[in-house]
Amino acid sequence: MSDTKTDGKVRKSEAEWRKELSPMQYAVLREKATERPFTGEYEHDPRKGTYVCAGCGQTLFESDQKFDSGCGWPSFSKPAVESHVDEERDMSHGMIRTEVLCSKCDGHLGHVFNDGPGPTGLRYCINSAALKLDEEK
Repeated sequence: MSDTKTDGKVRKSEAEWRKELSPMQYAVLREKATERPFTGEYEHDPRKGTYVCAGCGQTLFESDQKFDSGCGWPSFSKPAVESHVDEERDMSHGMIRTEVLCSKCDGHLGHVFNDGPGPTGLRYCINSAALKLDEEK
């Protein structure tokens, strides 16, 4: 049964997530998988709009903060709303990285690195499967 608690978090059973998400979205958002580089639908998408969480619809990134980093995944210099993304230390795969999560549904989005353009110097490297583009009209 879907539930939004008083803390604003979206909580669903694994069965509900599997029913609502594609297999790739489920693997990325719920199991912390990563798309193969250069395969995501939004990596080179030039359309303008707002990128929202594919799991819960929360606003995450704006297209005007997107840039081509050459890393193989959509990259953004900052979130649309800072409080909409959470960061956690990720020590998987023999690396120390900073994981980026949707603050509303705890879905895995990707990672953030300190090698982006100014003024933030950040590169939010995000899986296309974790996003949906609400295109500007």
